[in-house]
Amino acid sequence: MEDWSNIIGIVVFLLLVIVVPLIFRRRKKQEGAGNIEELYQHLRELGVEASATEKGDDREKIGLGRASGQKSEGIIGLEDRNIDSINVISVSSQYGARYFIDYLVKSPNITGERTLKRTTLTRKKSSPIGGKVVGINWKGDDSLAQSLNLDYSLEDKLLRADAKVFKGNIWIFPEPKHGYVRIRTDYSLPSAEIFEAISSIARRIKSW
Repeated sequence: MEDWSNIIGIVVFLLLVIVVPLIFRRRKKQEGAGNIEELYQHLRELGVEASATEKGDDREKIGLGRASGQKSEGIIGLEDRNIDSINVISVSSQYGARYFIDYLVKSPNITGERTLKRTTLTRKKSSPIGGKVVGINWKGDDSLAQSLNLDYSLEDKLLRADAKVFKGNIWIFPEPKHGYVRIRTDYSLPSAEIFEAISSIARRIKSW
């Protein structure tokens, strides 16, 4: 019995010393993710003309379904000629919250009869496992995907981006009900080059 007590004591000690700090460290990291104030200050440091908006802005509703588990953390208004604003999104699940940035592009031309499709960036790797990214490809709406695939300057910007900042995930969602298109990325503070690339995508969308 004494041996079992010693073993249990060691297990409890290991839990307290190793596992519990990891849980709190992970929780602290999650709390820092999706910080709209941090993103706002970062954009200002990049020289982007950004402005804070009041809670309850109508743009917070763009792309959010009632039962999707998605929530707007707030809107940042932009003076960029291609991107209207930014919506920081949290998506809750049983595993915690995941954060995204929706770059909102005003696109009144999508409210017509034409049916637009979701468009996604995919990466080409030198090998399936652990390979280097050697190219990108856009798939989805034929017209928009072709336009983006022919933009070699955009491809160059994305390929040269820091992999730690840009994970290669970009989704383009048309929202004809609101007259906007969303360019969604995982939440991270964009480098100047990444922001320029997103602005280039928005410019293509406006002429879509």
